[in-house]
Amino acid sequence: MANNKVDIPLPQNPDSLNDWFDTFYKLVWILRENCPWDKEQTNESIAQLTIEEAYEVMDAVYKKDDQELSAELGDLLLHIFMHSVIAEQRQAFTLKEVFEKIHSKMVRRHPHVFGEVEVENQSQVLKNWENIKKTERDGSILDGVPAALPALLRAERIQHKASRVGFDWNEKTDVWAKVNEEFQELKDELQAGDKARAEEEFGDLLFSLVNAARFEGIIPEEALQYANMKFTRRFQHIENRSKELGRDMNDMTLPEMDVLWDEAKSIEKKEKEE
Repeated sequence: MANNKVDIPLPQNPDSLNDWFDTFYKLVWILRENCPWDKEQTNESIAQLTIEEAYEVMDAVYKKDDQELSAELGDLLLHIFMHSVIAEQRQAFTLKEVFEKIHSKMVRRHPHVFGEVEVENQSQVLKNWENIKKTERDGSILDGVPAALPALLRAERIQHKASRVGFDWNEKTDVWAKVNEEFQELKDELQAGDKARAEEEFGDLLFSLVNAARFEGIIPEEALQYANMKFTRRFQHIENRSKELGRDMNDMTLPEMDVLWDEAKSIEKKEKEE
């Protein structure tokens, strides 16, 4: 395959955001026309990769790593440009239309900023958002929740959307009573040995816990991500310490590993206090 050198597009003014926009747009077109891999991609073929990039952005946010976040946002931006250029090549829409549509939507759904609507809090903002959204499309207000979302995140989004039209609990105590009710129903089905019913009740319990988290101002997806990170960090401490001690984890007893787990917890507590 011939290797025809292509000039690298660079902004005339590196301090100009407009120049960087134009330069990056040209770069994506060059890749589509000259890179064997890029030119073969379709909106369908990179869709899953786009999702992965979004999760890498989320991972950087949870790690509070701004340098990584800026890099991952760039990767996500590449996908937005790539999807748009691919669509433009098949004469579906252009990047300009993408910006026009999101600009129009943001103005339309913020009448309290760009219009005469008065709001007192973010709850009213969200309620107005859903009311405006209902006028833009037919169907259920839950249609806007992608079925492909992770189940925990999807449960939260479903509950948020239902709550914005008044379908919600009135008291926090009722929410927690529902959690306890679902927990008892799960235990009853487990005791009865009905696996199918137990699975259903386990799902109901998770759904009710997501509701409870929402009422407590806790983002369940974020809370579980932090729990995953904490477990990973402490488990990796056990792995590293076992190597330092010349031990194989497969040969260690659970009480021995628990000692190292508690050691990891103590280190974390000391770091928080400093």
